[in-house]
This record gives sequence, C-alpha cells and structure tokens, in this order.
Amino acid sequence: MKELTHIDPIITHYDTVFCDVWGVLHDGVRVFDSAVKVLQKMRKVGKSVILLTNSPRPREDVIAQLQKMKVANDCYDTVITSGDVTRDLILSAPQKIFFIGPQRDLTLFKGLACELVEEEEACAVVCSGFFEDFGETPQAYEDMLCRLQARGLPFICANPDITVHYGNQTLWCAGALAQLYQHLGGEVRIAGKPHAPIYECAFEKLKNIRGTIEKSRILAIGDGILTDVKGAIDFGIDVLYILGGIHCHDYTHNGVVNEEALHSFLDHYGYQPQAMMWALQ
Repeated sequence: MKELTHIDPIITHYDTVFCDVWGVLHDGVRVFDSAVKVLQKMRKVGKSVILLTNSPRPREDVIAQLQKMKVANDCYDTVITSGDVTRDLILSAPQKIFFIGPQRDLTLFKGLACELVEEEEACAVVCSGFFEDFGETPQAYEDMLCRLQARGLPFICANPDITVHYGNQTLWCAGALAQLYQHLGGEVRIAGKPHAPIYECAFEKLKNIRGTIEKSRILAIGDGILTDVKGAIDFGIDVLYILGGIHCHDYTHNGVVNEEALHSFLDHYGYQPQAMMWALQ
C-alpha cells in the first residue's frame, strides 16, 4: 500500500478512473480545484473518467448540480448515480410506494409508473434521505421504521452513504436509515456503492466509450471505506483512498494523520486500498 502526495506515480498503470464526487471533487460547499485539474489532465492524455456517485438523484440532476458549483464539465466523460441504478429496483418492487426523503429527490421517480402513497397504503419503501437536511437523527425515524418492518415492506435505499460532510457539518444520509431498518429485521435493497449494480452499469458505459477494457486498467478513487473502497475491491478493481474525506477524524489529530490510528482503522474494516493520499492532486 502506497501513501502518495501526488497521483502521477501510479496513474500510468490505468486507462480509466471511476471517481467519487462528494468528498473527492467537492464537499457540498467548496469545489476541490486540484481534484478537478487532475481529472482534466487525465482526459487530455486520453484516459476516461466516469464519476460514480451515491447521489439518489438521476445523472441529469447531478450534472446540473456540478455545473451550478462550477465544476468544469471537461473533467469527466459521464456520470453514473445510485439514483440511476436504483430505478431498476423500484421497477421490480411493488408499485405502491411510501417515499422517505426531501422533495427535491422526487425526480428519482420521473417516468416511472409507480404510485407514491401514504405509509398505511404502501407495499414498498423508497428512501433517498431524511425529510430534513438538518436537525434530524436516525432515532427519530425508528418508530416509523418499526411499523414498516412489521408489515414486511422491502426498503429500497437510493443513497447507501451513512453520512457526508457538508462543508464543516455532517449530514445523515439514507444509508443510516437502511442500516437501522436492517437492524430491526427488515429487508433492504441497495444498488449503489458498494453493491455491484452501479459498478456493472459504469463498466458497460465504459465499453461504449473505450471498447473492451481489462479491470486491471481501472482505478477507483473515493473517500468512503465501506462504499468506495469496499465496492472497488469487491468488483475487482484497484482503489485510491482519499484520507481527508468522511473518515478523516478517525485517524487524524489537528489535521495530521496518525499512522498507527490509520492502520488500526483499515484493519478494523478489513479493506486495504492499493494507494492512499490526503486529497486528489
């Protein structure tokens, strides 16, 4: 496992990058310009970049968000979202759906024949996040989830992330409710990272861009140990772990990485990335 200060020493081994968005390109508030420049440089020398995000919204929404944040659109070839692949799970589920999430995520259902109903009428649950971005905790949903689980409703999670950093704040994501639902004995269905469907979708898109390619020529980049790192390893591709992302407080003190704490962290989860760096540059 290599600890890098710059990506150049390893990038020659790869033709394609599957790059996480939140935590690598931006934190919801600030764009990480050095990361954008790295991806632009990769594409200029003929490499392909697919942004792979656990956003619960369709790719068009994520692209619009990136444009609003002024992320250069020449730093990627295409975007694959958890929302995109979750739509297939929705189509295969009972079509009376109780939706848990903010109103902005309703585009997840655009063009689908399902019916959004109240909790009492539902035959399935789709969760994209919490109803409110701030001020709620998973425990506030426990009574509702107990009722849904008691009826045996499948719980489709459109964003497997547990938390994300929003600037200097931490926001709960749909994955936290999926985790609680599973703990309560409920059935959870997920297509985003670390699960195979989102990687399979990206791999098929990559074939359209480059033709046949070996997995050994793909590098995943991300900051989530149980999403980006686990997902890449399970799919059989190398992964560059971004240390300064969602888990940074687990192994840093005053912004400095404690090597012993870092190795304990990685050993605890059991996933070893091929390389690590503080931020993509």
